[in-house]
Amino acid sequence: MKHSYLAIILLCLAGSLAAQDVYVSPETLAKRERRKNLTVKEWNTNDKTKTRWLDRVKVYDEQGRIIEETEYATYGQKWRITYEYTDSIGGKVLKEVEYSDKNRPFRIRKYEYNPNGTKAKQYNYLPNGKLESVKVFEYIFEK
Repeated sequence: MKHSYLAIILLCLAGSLAAQDVYVSPETLAKRERRKNLTVKEWNTNDKTKTRWLDRVKVYDEQGRIIEETEYATYGQKWRITYEYTDSIGGKVLKEVEYSDKNRPFRIRKYEYNPNGTKAKQYNYLPNGKLESVKVFEYIFEK
């Protein structure tokens, strides 16, 4: 019963993502063009001792989308997040996996989108695959 319910949810998620007609602005495409296969390293420097340490690393794919982000402290990695996208050119984030300072996954997020491309739901899973919570996004436009 559990497996069939999960299969239905996954099929609905896949169907809603496939049915999207996502618009990507020219500005977004231009930014992505500049970030293709780019790695950005951010460094901090202590003013008194002039020692320097790596603060954050962002890695972009061949389409200019961020695929990995890692934050560091003076002792090493604080956290790391990997991103998976839909295959379309306006690909939205399907899945985020957040890793601890020990490089072990501790939070997995999966997303579902509305037909207009806005987030509809965020499913939060534990590393063992158990659903922890669901966040529903509601958009209210004032007239």
